[in-house]
Amino acid sequence: MTYFFETYGCQMNTAESAALALVCGERGWTAAPDEKSADLVLLNTCSVRLTAEQRVLGRIALYAGLKKKRNAAEPPLTLVVAGCMAQRMGEELKKKFPEVDYVMGTASRSIFPLILEAAEQSRAEQGRAGQGGRDRPGRAGPPVFPDFADAPVFSFSSSHLEEGQFRSFIPIMHGCDNFCSYCIVPYVRGREVSRNPRSIAEEIRLVAGRGVREITLLGQNVNTYSWQAPDGNGKTEALDFPGLLRLVARETEKTPVKRIRFLSANPGGFSPATIQVMAENPVFCRHLHLCVQHGSNRILSAMNRRYTREQYLELVGRIRAAMPDISLSTDILVGFPGETEEDLAETLALMEEVKVLYAYMYHYNPREGTRACSLPGRIAEEVKRERLSRVIALQKKHTAALLKSRLGRREKVLIEGISRKNADELITRTERDETAVAPGGPALIGSFAEITLSSLRGTTFRAEEIIPLE
Repeated sequence: MTYFFETYGCQMNTAESAALALVCGERGWTAAPDEKSADLVLLNTCSVRLTAEQRVLGRIALYAGLKKKRNAAEPPLTLVVAGCMAQRMGEELKKKFPEVDYVMGTASRSIFPLILEAAEQSRAEQGRAGQGGRDRPGRAGPPVFPDFADAPVFSFSSSHLEEGQFRSFIPIMHGCDNFCSYCIVPYVRGREVSRNPRSIAEEIRLVAGRGVREITLLGQNVNTYSWQAPDGNGKTEALDFPGLLRLVARETEKTPVKRIRFLSANPGGFSPATIQVMAENPVFCRHLHLCVQHGSNRILSAMNRRYTREQYLELVGRIRAAMPDISLSTDILVGFPGETEEDLAETLALMEEVKVLYAYMYHYNPREGTRACSLPGRIAEEVKRERLSRVIALQKKHTAALLKSRLGRREKVLIEGISRKNADELITRTERDETAVAPGGPALIGSFAEITLSSLRGTTFRAEEIIPLE
């Protein structure tokens, strides 16, 4: 039997889809080339922004139509909606789209094998019906699924490696306790749960044994990782995020894994010890995504971000002092309720001071269930779009200047694949998260090489030659 996944949203969803694909493979299922030839379609959804949910609703409607078109002679299609949107809407999705067979929230992945079993059983029953056969007496009925409200607590999968990949996401914690006033994540992902460090180490050894070259540690609030458990001697075993980074660095020594990244880091609680561990271990990439969201203390307070503009700038200064070659990226949210032109000016001024390599920029959309949804002072859509355009224009200026300053640099890169624009060129990435194309063939994919950043086309560097390092 075959499956087809569509994954939306963050890297955590990508990792969790990979884990579900492994479950399919363990049961003998194979990936379908498209949805039309699949026995099961799963949409792993995102609720962070309204636009993401609207897009998924459109896709569900498409699959509902596809399901209706299948006649009795064709294999039945099982339609599953998973992830954050499934967690937020629950059984409402099945009421809106009766064609959806299963709604699987963020803590309900343990029922996925039962879903596969039910799909296999449905296929077998159709086969018997097509042959004029009858069910044997005593055959077991369909699996019994827990009610959505009684879904099991979140548990980590043992592996999140996509088949044949040389980069891997490794979740280390799940959920968020920050409750930023605009954010739906704590409501759909739940409170913070840190993963057993032994399980993390086991997954690192697993992916390293399969030739992975780069890993990214994942969490909604990754730097608040905190593991505690009895050690068996009447004491408590504890490990914080810097301690975990040291463990990961040790585990990757003398393995093919030569790069470690982590996402997403919150400026609040980003400790000096974390900076020190990164600076002392070259296995950690010289790039950090450090979400600021806004430059106004008044808006940061209304967002419940728990740090000030001054604290963010101080943190950036300490990071750059310890690692002068590091690149930074960030998130910027404009148009929050009550935002004034003066607040926006503070954001633009902060951007001028920090000058990040790139930013994810968006305007505020209310998310039902969050505190900000009921705040007064909503900003008109046209005003939000105009303010966002100014933020984007300034960031483009900074990105262009930073990239231009890098021309002529010799860089170690990881070769990621064939260029989509030229089959004779390879896409590569620096540890600073810059992309570059260079001439070469597919045999080099997944290996490290050296290039010279000789020219720029848009935000992509070009190199005249590539020198393999292994």
